[in-house]
Amino acid sequence: MGTVLGGMRNVRWHELQHAYGSASQVPGMLSRVAWGDGPTAGDALGELARWIGAPAVFDATVAAVPFLWELAETETVKDRAGVLDLLTTILAAGHAEHPEWTRAAHEAVAEGRPTAVRLTAGTSSPPRTDPVQEAAARLLTALDGHGCPACPAQKD
Repeated sequence: MGTVLGGMRNVRWHELQHAYGSASQVPGMLSRVAWGDGPTAGDALGELARWIGAPAVFDATVAAVPFLWELAETETVKDRAGVLDLLTTILAAGHAEHPEWTRAAHEAVAEGRPTAVRLTAGTSSPPRTDPVQEAAARLLTALDGHGCPACPAQKD
């Protein structure tokens, strides 16, 4: 494994949960996003969305978000816009029984805001034509408007 996603081996995925049970398969899906062709990456993102992002977030979501940010900024990833869209989905999701997971997942997404800003660079005037820039702009809009019961009010 190269430097992209190298830190995944430090996460005890088998101790975490996603929507259908053990998160032990999450690293494989993240790897498919990182190194797969377009269709492979898209399929993996769809699985990840079902597992860690919609309709609820889990402790595995919190662990996965930093790696999603890493994928979003890695130019060789085929579906970077899809990765950013998954981060937007995670920001909109929650878990009624585990508000701490919700808050932690949302904070992890918010911590990547500087990356989203970098990915929108040079696109201050419409129309946006780059899918990554468009997805980053959507995520920034969601971050700026974010407010949920699990998250403390943002202080500026």
